[in-house]
Amino acid sequence: MKRKERAAETEAALKNAAKRVFAERGYLNTKITDITAEAGRAAGSFYNHFAGKEELLEALLADISAHSDEAASASGHKSDFTDPEAVRWHLAYYVRFYREYAVTMRAVQQAALVSESFAEKVAAFGTAEMSDILGHVKYLTDAGYELPASPEVSIRMMYALSDTFLQMWQQQSLDLSDEELIEALTRFVYRGLTGSDY
Repeated sequence: MKRKERAAETEAALKNAAKRVFAERGYLNTKITDITAEAGRAAGSFYNHFAGKEELLEALLADISAHSDEAASASGHKSDFTDPEAVRWHLAYYVRFYREYAVTMRAVQQAALVSESFAEKVAAFGTAEMSDILGHVKYLTDAGYELPASPEVSIRMMYALSDTFLQMWQQQSLDLSDEELIEALTRFVYRGLTGSDY
């Protein structure tokens, strides 16, 4: 195996190990040696790839961003939020995203609590992720719908409410299938944005 391939393999092993350890102990209680032990790598190998836990978390965020970009170009993606199916597609994606990246996003939230510079990076990440959705909401305003607040505030409310409900759904094991959850969220968000049912 070439050196470059070995390095990529080690980096991937460290990222995957970090997610497992973050899930078990939380970001704040995880040490770098916990991550390297879980990855089956020497403690010093971590620093060949990351300056510290924060930098590793930034790499995980970059992976999430790349995945989001891929999903946006996937078939079925609709951007006109006057169409409830476009809202449904985004909420279905968010449910899958939440399930896949819940551990990383919890780690991001924990890191942001103790590092102002990291909190600023997280805010920038959120702004970048929302910029595309703002274009989707523009279809509503162009069609004459009156949003509950400015487009940016309306989108932030949509994310905050969806995110909080998804946390409750996971933690309290609410008796909703994925389809029921997506349908309920779609109706709630669509009504909140447009003031009407579909």
